[in-house]
Amino acid sequence: MKIEGNTFVVTGAAQGLGAAISQRLAERGARLALLDVSAARLDETLAACKARGADGYAFSCDVADETNVRRSFVSVEEHLGPIAGLVNNAGILDDAMLVKVKDGEVVDRMSLEKWQRVIDVNLTGVFLCGREAATSMIRNGQGGVLVNISSISRAGNPGQSNYAAAKAGVAALSATWARELARYGIRSVAIAPGIFETEMVASLKPEAHERIASAVPLGRTGTVEELAHAVEFVIDNDYYSGRILELDGGLRL
Repeated sequence: MKIEGNTFVVTGAAQGLGAAISQRLAERGARLALLDVSAARLDETLAACKARGADGYAFSCDVADETNVRRSFVSVEEHLGPIAGLVNNAGILDDAMLVKVKDGEVVDRMSLEKWQRVIDVNLTGVFLCGREAATSMIRNGQGGVLVNISSISRAGNPGQSNYAAAKAGVAALSATWARELARYGIRSVAIAPGIFETEMVASLKPEAHERIASAVPLGRTGTVEELAHAVEFVIDNDYYSGRILELDGGLRL
C-alpha cells in the first residue's frame, strides 16, 4: 500500500511505540489521525509529525468507549478523508498474580476491576477501532490495512492473566479479520513485540534493565524505531496478511 498521501489512524499515539510509529509514517508522507486519552502528550507527537512534513490532527479518544470511538472516526474522515490504514497500538498494563500466596495463605487475588480494565482497553478497544476502520474502508471501496499490536506475552506470562489474554485475543482477531475482510481488499496483521525500549523499560534500575536485556538472545531490548519499521513493512507489503509478525530478538516466552 502506498503510504504517501493516504490517511492512517494510530491509537495510543501520545508516547512510546505509538509516537515512533506516527513519526515513521509522517516521514513517509502519510496523513495522520493520532488518537490517545493523553491530550497534552498527543499534541507533542502531532507537532513532531508536522515537523516531518505530515498533515495531521490529534483526537482525544478513549478506545474502550464505543461512543467516543465512533465519534472520533467520524471526525477523522471529516478532517482527513477516507481511512486507508489503522494501527491499533493503544494498550495498558495492570499486572497482578491470579492468586497471591504467602506462607501457605492466600493474601491477594487479581481483582475483576484489574481484569476488566485491561481487557477493555487492550482487546475491546482493538475491536471497536478495527470495526470502525473496516466500515470506513468498505464504504469508501478503496481497501486498506489493519495493523494490530499484540505481544510476546500472548503465549502466557506470570502476573499478566489480563494482558496475556487480551494480546492472545488481538492475535486471533487479526487472523479472523484477514479472512473476513480480504474480499474487500482489506488486509489484517498482528505484530507481537518482545521487550522494547519504551519509557517504562528505560526507567528501570540498571540491574533490572540488564537482567531483562540479557534474557534476549540478541542481548538487548528493541528500539521503538525497529517496531515502527515493522509496521512500515506490513503496510508496504500488499501480500502480507493474516499472520503474526514476531519481533522479539529471538526471545520466546
